[in-house]
Amino acid sequence: MSTELPPVAPEVLAEAVENLTARLRKKLDDATAGCGDGAVHEADGSVTFRFGEDALVTLRPGPAGTVTEAGQATCTCLLAPRCLHRAAALGAAPLADAAPPEPEPEPEPTAAVPTGAGAGAAAGATAEAGVGAAPAVSGDPADPSGPAEPVPALNPAQLGAAAALWHAAAEALAAGVTAGGAVVQAELLRAAHTARLAGLPRAEAAALRVVRGLRSARERRTAHRLGDLTGSFRELLHTAGVLASGAADPALTGTSRRAYTAGGSLQVHGLCREPVLSATGYGGVVTHLLAPDGSRYSISDVRPGGLARARGAGRASVALGGATLDHAGLARGGLRIVGATVSAEGRLGAGRGVKATPLPGAAWADGPAAPLFARPAAEAVAALLAGTADAAAAETALIGCDVVVVGAAGDHLLVHEARPDAPLLRLLPAHPHPELPHTENLRRIASYPGLHLRVLGRPDLDRAATLRPVAVGPVAGEPYTLRLPEEWLGRADLGYDRLQGSHFPPPDAAPEPAAGAGPGPMAEAPDPLADSPLWRVRRLLETGVAGGRRAVAEAARGTAPQTAYGPLRRAGLAAAADLAAALAAEADRRPRDAFGRLADPSPDGYAWAWLAAATHLAAAERSLVAASWTAATPSGATPAAR
Repeated sequence: MSTELPPVAPEVLAEAVENLTARLRKKLDDATAGCGDGAVHEADGSVTFRFGEDALVTLRPGPAGTVTEAGQATCTCLLAPRCLHRAAALGAAPLADAAPPEPEPEPEPTAAVPTGAGAGAAAGATAEAGVGAAPAVSGDPADPSGPAEPVPALNPAQLGAAAALWHAAAEALAAGVTAGGAVVQAELLRAAHTARLAGLPRAEAAALRVVRGLRSARERRTAHRLGDLTGSFRELLHTAGVLASGAADPALTGTSRRAYTAGGSLQVHGLCREPVLSATGYGGVVTHLLAPDGSRYSISDVRPGGLARARGAGRASVALGGATLDHAGLARGGLRIVGATVSAEGRLGAGRGVKATPLPGAAWADGPAAPLFARPAAEAVAALLAGTADAAAAETALIGCDVVVVGAAGDHLLVHEARPDAPLLRLLPAHPHPELPHTENLRRIASYPGLHLRVLGRPDLDRAATLRPVAVGPVAGEPYTLRLPEEWLGRADLGYDRLQGSHFPPPDAAPEPAAGAGPGPMAEAPDPLADSPLWRVRRLLETGVAGGRRAVAEAARGTAPQTAYGPLRRAGLAAAADLAAALAAEADRRPRDAFGRLADPSPDGYAWAWLAAATHLAAAERSLVAASWTAATPSGATPAAR
């Protein structure tokens, strides 16, 4: 599928596939494969596809560059619009986001929050709209002493949409990547559109992520990771299953529009800025801000444009209340805002009544950011895992710590937190795109073992003791640390600033290596996640995602339960062993009808068994990750090569 083709709204593609006969649906995958390579871009912005001599499909995107209506896709064959050619052309195009970013509404006149009440920061379009990985920062939880708001019950339309989405997701899981072609994807898209119309945007976004993951896997794109698709299936099944049961948790229903409330007068100081680059073609920047009371906010500028826009937006003007700063200046400066509008995630809006005046910047060491680096990283991660029920917020929060560089080890940088009995930490690029300087900056830092560094980053809660830094700075009072230009105000944004040799201390200032250190491979940090036998459950779940229900059944038939799950039980993971065995048994269940003939079982039981095992695995792995942040460095794994 070509990314140069105009994006197609999910509901348009779903309707085109639904209108095909059963015979044509069997041919859809073959017709779609490779048809995007022969697309011709016309001068008027339309795109044409030639299918033989008598069939010419034309896609005419709207003003936004997206095919949003059925009439914008036409075919000249006699079966049109219920033809294979039209459905194949639509299937070759990338999926459009569920909804374009909406203008920020004016706050309700009766709604107000105290100054600095923003609890977090979110970048880009909302995740519910399917814009992709937009970074966000979680903040302090709401006051538990306040009155609890009643949770509205789901209406019949929402219950029906959730049930339909659950069934489509269960069918897609049972099919797996190998059989999850255009027809299976169209069923998910149809159910996702129904969920959107019913007011369940988070469920819709989860379904779109699964469809995009299936497409990426079937096309064998280099960026595809089976673990990511497994996580997307887990989230979709969990969201649809809970909603179909009648639960109306606002965290699961989501919201299609970001609501802004009056925030009064605010004073905020820049923490850092980072590029935003989504898989759906959006690019831009988010600047993270901090109030004197510790409340976190953000200002983002994310629009269609991809990598080029993500790189250029770092110096784009800040569209907020007439402020004369760009994002580079705001990241090292501040704002005094009158009439602020704030979303629940802490994003600052640009309403008509907002006025903003620039303020001098504050260094990390003595400004509002100082408390971020005073807390041990292990405590900050433990608070994230225990203090919020929103996994997305926990995974996107920024924490700070002072570290000592150990050196490169594999694809990551090893550092040692500058505290007694602290574990080795792994630093990975916040965004691995080669055109962004994250990876290059970390490589340069790795060449200075013993360097003291102040790091602001996002913990990777899927890996043991791993931090993805977005900005770094020198450590006050340390002779062997960064030497940044004065105008950088003591920090470098790793996604925009490129560290040079002049930003590092001279080699003769390096500390003496530890006793016994010498040339050789770097001492690797312990990884309780990799050493755990939970990989057996993970492999079984990923086998189901890749090959479907039949693959799980075949994998279970060839191994005795004692051999497959004995290591889990011996490690004290009996629940994981039981859930894996139940999944294998359900996958291999072969019901028969009244005449003794094999009948296809409902996918519901298999989907519930898979979800139970996946949910338990995620919780167990999260516990091991949390433990890795508190485990002291073992003897011999010191900050030196050995």
